[in-house]
Amino acid sequence: MNVFIIGLGLIGGSLSLDIQQEFKEATIYGIDTNEEHIEKALELGIIHEQAVISEMKNADIVIISIPVDVSLDIIYQTLNTVSDNCLVIDVGSTKEQICKALENHPKRRNFLATHPIAGTEFSGPNAALKNLFIGKTNIICEVEKTAFKLQEIALDIFSKLGMRIRYMDAKSHDKHIAYVSHLSHISSFMLGKTVIEKEKNERDIFDMAGSGFASTVRLAKSSPAMWTPIFEQNKGNVIETLNEYIQNLQQFKTLIEQNNFSEIYSEMENTNHIKQILNGIQEVSLQ
Repeated sequence: MNVFIIGLGLIGGSLSLDIQQEFKEATIYGIDTNEEHIEKALELGIIHEQAVISEMKNADIVIISIPVDVSLDIIYQTLNTVSDNCLVIDVGSTKEQICKALENHPKRRNFLATHPIAGTEFSGPNAALKNLFIGKTNIICEVEKTAFKLQEIALDIFSKLGMRIRYMDAKSHDKHIAYVSHLSHISSFMLGKTVIEKEKNERDIFDMAGSGFASTVRLAKSSPAMWTPIFEQNKGNVIETLNEYIQNLQQFKTLIEQNNFSEIYSEMENTNHIKQILNGIQEVSLQ
């Protein structure tokens, strides 16, 4: 099985490691515009050989794991190059724009739009982790537009990697992911920005930062090169979620100004319900 992975960062690299672990016969070819990523991926055993796009005519599977602003052109080149029996998988964080752009491509049946909800704040080949996807949700969009035999191949891979599958239309995916992922990153980046700006005048502020601060700003270490295009492609949904978030922040601020701490208590107590939701998600993931 010839597997080509375009983009040798956290997700692409982790997929490669797990595919090698579960499919011993797989040969992994890596494509990346960053030559240092290629060298590191070879050194770490993430890929077996370096490749170029023109060689993908021999591919059985192509996994595209690059920033969403450049992924569309690469998906087009890939579909134009691969054979009629090749499965092309995109793992980006936005789906509506890509699915719409590809709807009339002659090889649309070869393409599967997916989004594994997994990862860390780190990037590059060094960030790749074995068993990253065990118990993680993988959202598949417009599955009915992919050839059935290629769906079966993909689902076999995802199953062996331990993923849970959810099916969703691309528009709904982008709307929901804006709340549970994109807003979290924006919040983390802006909290980090606020503290950095304050730290200019109060040098000891980081000495007082505890684990709560560290966990809240963890996502602020994520790659701007990856996240800026995500916010651009999902602009409408991101603005909607930001408006709601800002409204809640403003309401909280007003309650403090009004010394209405009983209502603040109620707000926080009601929000504690999130523990039950997250515990339920964790229990399902372990099943």
